[in-house]
Amino acid sequence: MSSSASRRFDRYVPVDHTRVAFDGGFWKSWQETVRDVTIPTQHKRLEEDGFLEVLDFDNPPGPLARPIQPSGLSMQHFFDSDFGKWIEAASYTLKNHPNPDIEAKIDAIVEKLEHGQMQDGYLNSWFIRREPEKRWSNLRDLHEMYSMGHLLEGAVAYYEATGKRRFLDVMIRAVDHIIDTFGPEPGKLRGYDAHEEIELALVKLYRVTGDPRHLKLATWLVDERGQMPSYFDDEARRRGEDPADYVFETYAYSQAHKPVREQTEVVGHAVRAMYLLSAMTDLAFENDDPTLKDAADRLFADLTGRQLYVTGGLGPSGANEGFTRAFDLPNETAYAETCAAIALGFWCSRMAEIDLDGKYTDQLETVLFNGALSGIARDGEHYFYENVLESHGQNRRWKWHYCPCCPTNIARFITSLGKYFYTTKGNEIAVHLYGANVAEFDLDGTFVRLRQETAYPWDGDIRIALGLFEPTDLTLKLRIPGWCRNARATLNGRDIPLVPVKGYAEVSGTFKDGDELRLSFDMPVERLYAHPAVGEDAGRVALRRGPVVYCVEEADIGIEPQRLRIAPDARLEPRYDTDLLGGAVVLEGEGYEAAADGFDGRLYRTAPPDLKPKPFRAIPYHLWANREAGAMQVWLAEE
Repeated sequence: MSSSASRRFDRYVPVDHTRVAFDGGFWKSWQETVRDVTIPTQHKRLEEDGFLEVLDFDNPPGPLARPIQPSGLSMQHFFDSDFGKWIEAASYTLKNHPNPDIEAKIDAIVEKLEHGQMQDGYLNSWFIRREPEKRWSNLRDLHEMYSMGHLLEGAVAYYEATGKRRFLDVMIRAVDHIIDTFGPEPGKLRGYDAHEEIELALVKLYRVTGDPRHLKLATWLVDERGQMPSYFDDEARRRGEDPADYVFETYAYSQAHKPVREQTEVVGHAVRAMYLLSAMTDLAFENDDPTLKDAADRLFADLTGRQLYVTGGLGPSGANEGFTRAFDLPNETAYAETCAAIALGFWCSRMAEIDLDGKYTDQLETVLFNGALSGIARDGEHYFYENVLESHGQNRRWKWHYCPCCPTNIARFITSLGKYFYTTKGNEIAVHLYGANVAEFDLDGTFVRLRQETAYPWDGDIRIALGLFEPTDLTLKLRIPGWCRNARATLNGRDIPLVPVKGYAEVSGTFKDGDELRLSFDMPVERLYAHPAVGEDAGRVALRRGPVVYCVEEADIGIEPQRLRIAPDARLEPRYDTDLLGGAVVLEGEGYEAAADGFDGRLYRTAPPDLKPKPFRAIPYHLWANREAGAMQVWLAEE
């Protein structure tokens, strides 16, 4: 690693999420719901659905809760990952909101994991109980390192929340086993998991332990990925299989078709791709490696320029849970897995840590208010796996899922939300996101309290008040959202200029206790039009106000929104509706209904449908499917 004086990257460090309190506004109720409803009910689902039974190491395994698929994979192969993510989400709540019951439930899981761990450190409930002789025989399909990675993230979060080392030590022994088994040294396997995840988890572990072996392993796993001849081919032959019989046909599915630095298009399984890119970005900083950052930038440009839904969703196909071709963005069949949007948020936040650029945090904000948040119902215990942009009423939220990776993922995203709002470097505070909260910082030994008062995202006015023990030299880097066309600011009532550089405006000076900065972001209703190569959206328009993307539901207009037409000059008025699922800004306007009158039982006729005046209202996309069943549409026909 280069010395700090010659580093190419100088990281902005995320604030500890426990030092950001959402004491009002939009995120307060979401965090309370996840803490008080989501986390307890998820543990109940894990029990009811047989997930925790897999940790009963003293008894023979029972019938499979998830049968083997034709591919040879059972969802049960990676049950460990689901309670690993649940532990992580729950841990994020414990430091500021101690809960002896939740802590006892975590300790019970940890005790079973420690009890079942093999003598050499190996830890995977499926193989220990069912097929110990097959461990590490199929990295291509069976998710062993992936599951250990999520357990590792849970262990780091639990240690940081409680100071308890038991789980952390269990997972360090598991990592020691991986280090002993895999690598370039003679006698070791040159393998890596087809489902990325452990790579970013190892960086988290390294930042806790400082053990260079943990960073070295993460680096090797990323560098080895996609090297030819493929390890997956050799592994298949050792199992007596023909590598050509691979169900997904190409290793692009797991981003292992070529070395990561040579990849120019985001391909394959969307969640895997985002986890890999998150790890690559971490390693770009830790190893001061611009080649990884350059690759990440190329792939970011490909994703955002050709493959991303307007909601921040990604991965249009259910066949590979991922990408197909450029500009293939179907609405009704969109896969757009909740986990993928969340993982994109992980990656964007990491990119902004080493390159403070609003193009990353703009995407993080889009994900947060739209493509990720749509994955959880307002009641905190119903979910979406896929996040379509159009429905005829067939899409309803479920209490649990055959593969419930998304519920625990959205829980850990929301409970750790504070760390995405702010990062620091020296005497600088970068403000990435806006919402009512109080944050505390220690900047080179100087205490700073920053309070945001705002109704954001429903309103673009933000008051930032500073609390200081003594006058202090500070630099605030304020993100000016990419959607904002007019931003204004005052400091203690005096106008100050905002000159954004890469999406951030700098306000520097000697600040004193009680200084007040006010920001105002204009929030008109905007119409968005898709690239003409996106054939699905030709002649259609999407509505956005601030960071929030809108949709129209049948529940609000009494007809399927597919029959709604809006004029290019139709006036759209925002209005705060206190009765809509806890309160939200809706958009109201006058449109037209394409009437069926005159078709007289015919499917086609030579004249276009008659248009009748039809008032309509649009609601935030993340709130859809919280009421009665019915049709929904994001991209509306414009006439």
